[in-house]
Amino acid sequence: MEWLDGKAEGSVVYVSFGSMSVVKKRQMEEIRKGLKESGRPYLWVVRKDNKEAESIEPEEQDQKGMVVAWCSQIRVLNHAAVGCFVTHCGWNSTVESVAAGVPTVCVPQWTDQGTNAWLMAEEWGMGVRGRSTARACWRGRS
Repeated sequence: MEWLDGKAEGSVVYVSFGSMSVVKKRQMEEIRKGLKESGRPYLWVVRKDNKEAESIEPEEQDQKGMVVAWCSQIRVLNHAAVGCFVTHCGWNSTVESVAAGVPTVCVPQWTDQGTNAWLMAEEWGMGVRGRSTARACWRGRS
């Protein structure tokens, strides 16, 4: 939370794909590239047990981004510095982002997440939906 305290209001991109989704190595590379190219500070949760994450090293706190193995999502989403949430749209994450009023980039992986992403983007106007390419990387909606 100290790292977030030092960031401007609404400036931080928070990235988390939940406790069950496994993000593939190529997807992680694309996420990292996008985060770095955005120029925005970011907080990215990468689970320790994700074997695909071997190339993702925790970042220094004085760098643009911070990679952590876990954080209190409710506290993060309710922090004034967080302005965007890149999420898998699991139900808990969906409800928590709506309650905190944080706009989302919806990247559903499986089960109910596609429906939740549709609700967030199309029905509730709380975000945009990322699309997966044939090579399992994401692109924004045109």
